[in-house]
Amino acid sequence: MSLSDRSKRPVPFGLALTLLLGCAGAYTVGSTPSPTAISSGFMLPPSGTTGTPADDVTDPALRNLPNPNPTVITHWAVLPDGRVWGSTAGADIGPDGHVWAYDRCGGGLDGGCDRNLVDPIVKYDKDTGELLASFGRGLFVTPHGIHVDDDGNVWVTDFAGNEARTKGHQVIKFSPEGEVLMRLGEAGVPGSGPGQLNQPNDVITAPNGDIFVADGHSGQGQNPAPGSTGRILKYTADGEFIKEWGEIGIGPGEFRTPHALEFDSRGRLFVADRGNHRIQIFDQDGNYLDSYYQFSRISGLFITDDDMLYAIDSETRDTNHPGWSTGIRIGSANADVVTAFIPGHAYQDRPWNTAGEGIAVDGDGNVYAAEGPGSRPAVDGGLTKYVRQ
Repeated sequence: MSLSDRSKRPVPFGLALTLLLGCAGAYTVGSTPSPTAISSGFMLPPSGTTGTPADDVTDPALRNLPNPNPTVITHWAVLPDGRVWGSTAGADIGPDGHVWAYDRCGGGLDGGCDRNLVDPIVKYDKDTGELLASFGRGLFVTPHGIHVDDDGNVWVTDFAGNEARTKGHQVIKFSPEGEVLMRLGEAGVPGSGPGQLNQPNDVITAPNGDIFVADGHSGQGQNPAPGSTGRILKYTADGEFIKEWGEIGIGPGEFRTPHALEFDSRGRLFVADRGNHRIQIFDQDGNYLDSYYQFSRISGLFITDDDMLYAIDSETRDTNHPGWSTGIRIGSANADVVTAFIPGHAYQDRPWNTAGEGIAVDGDGNVYAAEGPGSRPAVDGGLTKYVRQ
């Protein structure tokens, strides 16, 4: 989502205000806790240890927050030719209000689209679920992030490379009809140079056309491989490198997997710093502004035109984020306060609830979660729709 007004209808202001003011618990709009207050008394652990600055924060979902989207429709959309969904981790809303996503060609993280030459990028009617478009066959190894700009162009990151070193570690820009318009990164060759990417997670464009890429999927572990990155790269609208910022770490402006990007109405860049269980906020020159710790271990972000922030957590387990739950946390982009919570849904006999990695919200307030691989098996991914009450 970008900053300018889209044809999709944003969440009504009255509902947004109700959610903000109706929060059960100690927080009110007038007493928004700052990151310093939230982490008071917490000492940053040495670099490379298991702790994060978010470790002393309690899950706001424990406060019995309202769920504005109680109806869950799994397997909402059907792929071309009736094929079975594999893994997916990305969704967005186009300027016409409809839903874009991708399928990893029936596979998981092991190069499904390099082996199975089908169209991974798909578009659906938000009301009927009808397939409206599909394209991109033969161009990807593992699609990861997806962004639709105000002209309807579709941007997709490819975070893995193939053995032939001919695909992957790139961002590809398509026209709304599927014509390739631009590539960023060196195909199949990971690296940390200005012309290279290393497991890019997400991409987004600013209203002036500047391009921002979140790079470094493998950096969230305790012992990232040599050459791993944790950075944001900025390019001109023509794809010329401008600058980058960030490295692997836990301090302000450092990342353990910058997994998703969004802009708010003020032009601030929100980064889902997943491995550090936080959102970091920057201006468009890379200057650090703030951190939010109430939204959990975030895989995906979506901010509506009236600055309602949706953050989806697909990964939380007792082993990596004890005391927290998977699901979708909702609040204002202007405060580190969660005011509503859509819990993950039960799936088979898993001991935790399922929630997707990617997230999009249409003009009626319906939420679309791109599920897999962590949320559902690679052979049973897809889009889940949470219907606004």
